[in-house]
Amino acid sequence: MTTFQVKWGILSSCPPTACGIATFTTALGRALERRGEDVSIVRILQGGDAPSTSPFTVSSELRADDHASLDQASWALNRCDVALIQHEFGLYGGRDGDEVVEVMKRLRVPVTTILHTVLPKPTDHQRMVLNEVIALSTCVIVMTDAAVATLRRGYDLGGTLVKVIPHGAALGMVPLAPTEDDGPVLLTWGLIGPGKGIEWVIDAMAYLRDITPRPSYVVAGRTHPKVLAYEGDSYRHSLERRVQENGVADMVFFDNNYRKLASLNALIASAAVVILPYDSSDQATSGVLVDAIAAGRPVIATSFPHSIEMLASGAGIVVDHCNPRALSAAIRSIICHPNVAESMANEARRIAPSLSWDGVALRYVELARELLSSVTWPVSA
Repeated sequence: MTTFQVKWGILSSCPPTACGIATFTTALGRALERRGEDVSIVRILQGGDAPSTSPFTVSSELRADDHASLDQASWALNRCDVALIQHEFGLYGGRDGDEVVEVMKRLRVPVTTILHTVLPKPTDHQRMVLNEVIALSTCVIVMTDAAVATLRRGYDLGGTLVKVIPHGAALGMVPLAPTEDDGPVLLTWGLIGPGKGIEWVIDAMAYLRDITPRPSYVVAGRTHPKVLAYEGDSYRHSLERRVQENGVADMVFFDNNYRKLASLNALIASAAVVILPYDSSDQATSGVLVDAIAAGRPVIATSFPHSIEMLASGAGIVVDHCNPRALSAAIRSIICHPNVAESMANEARRIAPSLSWDGVALRYVELARELLSSVTWPVSA
């Protein structure tokens, strides 16, 4: 196939917005640029967001409940070869984010939509919105086989192409060996809010006080901006109270700072175990899970589709939701048995190369060339 530069227009949030999709888009966009592609952003604004710090040109902005910005956003995307839509229900304006449909109806170029959430039990309106998004897409991308199964079971795919391309991750992180006197570090990171399940790990720590040296549990991350806006820091305060009630103040530490990538990577490298104790059983994709595996860290996760799929070969342990006893048993089995931890770390390192952002970006490039060569599309202005 003849190679040519593809001009990508990505509809997404972007830095400095504190959002996993903004982080995802930045990493994918950089990997596309390393392959010689042209990347621009149509930025989704969340209200009073600060000026963009994205490494890409921001060609337009999409504001909730702003009809003029719908036209401007679609115009900017139509000037590209391929429109790449990041989809998450809470990302866009309107009920269940249905304003994205109005943008997509105006597009005249191939539309590739990344579905970050595929709900197995959506409301009627959520199903209607996602069915419209699918119908208006040339191709939809999900990140796990489980998400494909959910789509086929509960949604109308029609003739839309479906592809599985995994979430990417940065490779090359070197784990840090603890000193003899240091206890193992257990780590949960990301934006904090209800549903993260951190309270269950705090409860679990009370069952681990007999281990010498004692493990420490680090919760790294700020409160999610949307949670902060609507509920303040009540969830974090409830966690702090739970620490005191369990008598584990010497074992649980909150790192509320925003960490730049190098600092976060150093923290991940220091972890003996990464814990994803999420309450939801519906989570189709977790960037934290992928980053932990790419870093070669053993993982303990509650049972959601992405964790079941990613950890099936032995890179970690899947436990029941809201179960401190199960969490403590899993933690103990890893930190008290070095052979178990090493086996999991080895399996994580084996899986990691398939998750590199450069490898993931290549699959997006190949898909774009396939779409552009299969149909005659209007030439971008």
